[in-house]
Amino acid sequence: MTMKEHFEIRRPMVAGSFYPSNPVELAKQMAEFFANAPKKTLVGQVKALVVPHAGYKYSGQIAANAYKQIEGEIYDVVVVIAPSHRFFRGVSVYSGGGYQTPLGVVEIDRKLSGEIAQKHPGVFSSNVGHSGSGGQGEHSLEVQLPFLQTVLGKFKLIAIMMGEQEESAIRATAEVVTAVLKDKNALIIASTDLSHFYPEKEANRLDKNFEKALTSFETNKIIDVVEQGKAEACGFGPVAAMVEAERRIGGKEVEIISYGTSGAITGDFSEVVGYLSAVVIGKMPVNKRSILMGRPAVKTQEGYTDEEKAYLRRVVIMAVEAGANNEKFNMPPIPTKRLKEKRGAFVTLNKQGMLRGCIGLVQAKKPLADAVANMAIAAAFEDPRFPEVTADELNDLDYEISVMSPLVLVTDINKIMVGRDGLMIRWEMHSGLLLPQVASEQKWNRITFLEQTCLKAGLPKNSYKDKQAKIYKFSVDKF
Repeated sequence: MTMKEHFEIRRPMVAGSFYPSNPVELAKQMAEFFANAPKKTLVGQVKALVVPHAGYKYSGQIAANAYKQIEGEIYDVVVVIAPSHRFFRGVSVYSGGGYQTPLGVVEIDRKLSGEIAQKHPGVFSSNVGHSGSGGQGEHSLEVQLPFLQTVLGKFKLIAIMMGEQEESAIRATAEVVTAVLKDKNALIIASTDLSHFYPEKEANRLDKNFEKALTSFETNKIIDVVEQGKAEACGFGPVAAMVEAERRIGGKEVEIISYGTSGAITGDFSEVVGYLSAVVIGKMPVNKRSILMGRPAVKTQEGYTDEEKAYLRRVVIMAVEAGANNEKFNMPPIPTKRLKEKRGAFVTLNKQGMLRGCIGLVQAKKPLADAVANMAIAAAFEDPRFPEVTADELNDLDYEISVMSPLVLVTDINKIMVGRDGLMIRWEMHSGLLLPQVASEQKWNRITFLEQTCLKAGLPKNSYKDKQAKIYKFSVDKF
């Protein structure tokens, strides 16, 4: 029996109004949103997002700017906490099998959803607030899913709808989410718009007050600023519950990603709606970082000798130490012909078990020794996610060197071997790369691996079928 045969699938209820109902049109819009969204320098793992839930025409780009920050991340489960615009008592955890959008069905994590719904009398398992009567379903949760489907691909969902936003409901939601997710690598989404129908200047003032409360990372300030009338947010309850949960399970700080109002779209600044997106940052386990930050898999293809490996390690250390001490780096004589062959390479720096920098040259444009030296310098001093390495840190650094095989054009996708091959896709101005271990860790089959590579490039997932798309495979050698 399949999930669909066992459990209700919640059908899309605002497709065609809040966002396109045609899957091709929706995928194209998603690709455009993410192509226009900048990736910020964030030190740590994105643990949670605050995103708006208006029609994509008005707030889609602002939402995508936050979702862009989880590009390439992997989570055990995604929790979306959203406000119901139709009041009901309590907090409803969706009891069905999945949420459907034009891009497919998002599977509900029924086990974890059931655990959450059993831990507090005010939080219950139901379709109340999720599936409306007469086709009038709530939009605040549904509109988040196409963004998640695009940026994460396949994932499991816990869908929580808050029918009331009293402090007791906020605390209860945070309590049950914390209890179930404390040992999970989870992403929490809080869905909210801000002030409604004020002149632009007044909207900016009110929304700034909410932003200050949010960046304080204090639950009480978020609740108080709304209850005292100093700010408006239709989903302040989900935001406050998310902050309270993240304070307990690893979130450290909030960073605002973008802000805007409907006036920028309509041209009418007399009555606007405010939209904000933000991320919560926390620490990431080093074993998870090794997957997410682009470190190639442990796999020996070339069989480099101990002498060659020692030489490359020496080059990396010399290059980083020279840069940290503002000295000129001089390449030592290259001992073998193989180290002069053109190869792509990654160099990864770790400090006390945490990633400190990782930069790679994908294409084989330089001799391996030069590529490794250049990537070592880039990882130490040019990785936009981290400050430059200083001389005081040198004794605390560990180094890893990874060598890529040349890219091979794939003419028959049936010859792609999951676990052995990494993939890159190029189509017009888009490109995306996934390393071999990502597919292995996620237990993807060949087609899913191809689809995920397309999504990584900001393309519709079936783009690999297009004749204009170029697919390449490669292997890695790490020591």
